[in-house]
Amino acid sequence: QVHLVESGGGLVQAGGSLRLSCAASGSILSINAMGWYRQTPGKERELVARITSSSTTTYADSVKGRFTISRDNDKDTVYLQMNSLKPEDTAVYYCNAEVASYSRGIYQSYWGQGTQVTVSS
Repeated sequence: QVHLVESGGGLVQAGGSLRLSCAASGSILSINAMGWYRQTPGKERELVARITSSSTTTYADSVKGRFTISRDNDKDTVYLQMNSLKPEDTAVYYCNAEVASYSRGIYQSYWGQGTQVTVSS
């Protein structure tokens, strides 16, 4: 079994910063890509940023230049540094990871429980 646990969400004023963390744990053989998605009520979950095992990154246009994704492979953890936050960044942020477990041996997609980020104007 694999678990993803997020932390770091909260309430911040516009222009402020937050750092999200997501740690994977369990019977992990290998982790491929890791990423952050966000969702607001009535809307589909959207990609915010993604990082491959070789540290190639992808960002949504709306966060380019403001958000930075990184990962620590020794800790099986992915981070999202969010700067210059805007009210429209308000959402529940979900961590995602493509993980191969010892029991299955194939990559499967796992999700965290989500963490609320609220940016006040």
